[in-house]
Amino acid sequence: MFHHFKNISWVLVILLVFFSGQTFSQNLHDVPEKYKTFVSQALKKAGNNEKELSKAIELASYEEIESVCYLISFMPERDLQALSAEFILENVRLAQKARKEFSWCAALPDSIFLNEVLPYASLNETRENWRANFLETFGPLVKRCDNIYAAIDSINRNILKITGVEYNTQREKADQSPLESMKSGMASCTGLSILLTAAFRSVGIPSRIAGTPMWTNMRGNHNWCEVWIDGQWYFTEYYPDRLNFSWFLEDAGRADRNNPIHWIYASSFKPTGLAFPLVWDESIQYVHGHNVTDRYIDLYLADDDLKAISDADYILNVVVFQTENAVKSKDRVIARVEVLDGAEVIDFGYTPGPDDDFNRYLKFTLKRDKKYEIALTLPGGSQKKFIQQSADHRNHILKLWLE
Repeated sequence: MFHHFKNISWVLVILLVFFSGQTFSQNLHDVPEKYKTFVSQALKKAGNNEKELSKAIELASYEEIESVCYLISFMPERDLQALSAEFILENVRLAQKARKEFSWCAALPDSIFLNEVLPYASLNETRENWRANFLETFGPLVKRCDNIYAAIDSINRNILKITGVEYNTQREKADQSPLESMKSGMASCTGLSILLTAAFRSVGIPSRIAGTPMWTNMRGNHNWCEVWIDGQWYFTEYYPDRLNFSWFLEDAGRADRNNPIHWIYASSFKPTGLAFPLVWDESIQYVHGHNVTDRYIDLYLADDDLKAISDADYILNVVVFQTENAVKSKDRVIARVEVLDGAEVIDFGYTPGPDDDFNRYLKFTLKRDKKYEIALTLPGGSQKKFIQQSADHRNHILKLWLE
């Protein structure tokens, strides 16, 4: 009898070892057919985190399973090895809550919802649970909006006041997450775009990051947001003007189709065969992108205001700093600047301040063959004058200073 008991015990031990070695990845019957290959490959890359991802699949409802599988199928390896089932399921459930609550999100094609509303991140920023807080914060802003245009405008016009995050070159890093930017109260153009995209997504507005590694005038990189409306992508910014209208459109419209460093890119959660370039870490290849250069060139060529600039004209971009040698965003000053043709003031405006995007300038359209006088009004009311000679380039930057 004892011998028989020993045999049974060994059978139990063998069965226990066998089943403990099994993982959910060996049983994908809950996974929709079109994701099975992707999910299987993803679970193999997950290492010790495979059980967490498999748990998310196991616990997902019939309504949630496609969203869970979409995220697992296309998330970068860093996330496969780190994200918990709880994180994934909370993100999915809150995204689907927005889809039920807001009419514009309910009307989205599944492909747009999955790739531009559902994702928990835009680029390589720190992964965090921003969605619950943002839905609670921004949801009431758009609750009474009867269309997506009104909802976008409501988020755009209120996000600075709600989050307290302003543009500042003193931010800790370029690729800050939404909560990191809110904690410090400052962000780069990239951080602001990540924050705005998260706010849009939290209320079911499809959004992604766009930008260029380098303008063709070599003034540096820039990032902004895009939103999807009725089959088309439109651009907008944290400091908004209106859709498809911004200070950078001429720069974007002069992108070089033949040089990837001067392309305009748009981000994608799903792989596209093209990496979205991150100038702060060029080794990262897991952020995917589309080449949307042609669309920005077309927008530029179709813009009536920009078309009015003839070959005989150029754009004078003016910025005012506190002192001559200042270069930081915080040193910029809001000041009245006038353009004089002889004794006549032909144009005037106010320069961007320390909280504006660092790429923003006060712009004047001037004639190439003329000499102008530029008058800067000082705090006491007196003026400081500068001579503006003809410019060789279509875009010319003029830096003025108070002291």
